[in-house]
Amino acid sequence: MKSKQPNILVVNDDGITAPGIKALMHAMKDLGRVVVVAPDSPQSGMGHAITIGKPLRLDKIELYDGIETYRCSGTPVDCVKLAVNSVFKGQRPDLCVSGINHGLNNSINVLYSGTMSAAVEGAIESIPSIGFSLDDYTMQADFEPCIKFVKEIASQVLAHGLPIGTVLNVNFPQGAQIKGIKVCRQANAKWAEEFDERKDPHGRPYYWLTGVFQNNDNGEDTDVWALDHNYASVVPVQFDMTAHHAIPVLNSWKFNV
Repeated sequence: MKSKQPNILVVNDDGITAPGIKALMHAMKDLGRVVVVAPDSPQSGMGHAITIGKPLRLDKIELYDGIETYRCSGTPVDCVKLAVNSVFKGQRPDLCVSGINHGLNNSINVLYSGTMSAAVEGAIESIPSIGFSLDDYTMQADFEPCIKFVKEIASQVLAHGLPIGTVLNVNFPQGAQIKGIKVCRQANAKWAEEFDERKDPHGRPYYWLTGVFQNNDNGEDTDVWALDHNYASVVPVQFDMTAHHAIPVLNSWKFNV
């Protein structure tokens, strides 16, 4: 699968027919040769889940004119693994882009996000990777205002690469007036979750997850601040989850065994 153009893997978690992935693949067509491998149905909130204990299906389909496209029965991470091992046959794409997600993946959401986990899996495979998300959960979301930013960020990554083990988490505010790009840190913000208990026709309880987003961070260098002020936020994240600052603390303990 050698080409003079960069090989760009496009994945997502909203499913292969989602408007966001269509916007992303068309943006990438200007930058290189695009190959799409995406779930056959929505996989939001799957995080870094992989499929074990049952077979995976990967079908080449004719869905988008001029773009090599594969439909996968698994998770977003499965899509990346199959792309590297079966579609690219062990080669490494020059870039992996995930999204554009319908809904934000800022702050703590990065841990739950299938969009970002696909990008993280790309980085685990030593592929420069980016996850893109837009603050609009609807299927009628307007991705046009963020396309020029998507192209510019992807172009910079193709030109310069990324530090080893680093992934870019990019989020866009809703609306046409995006002021620019801010490189940020992840805000200390989370969902205060509640479970709405209801009854089915047989009187048995079931639950819907609800909640409110709470920002506990007043910093002006965070992704929440950037989005609130109409900037695209770019947060470099890593999959090495070692809390290095805690190692000296733990080494000071006396383990009596």
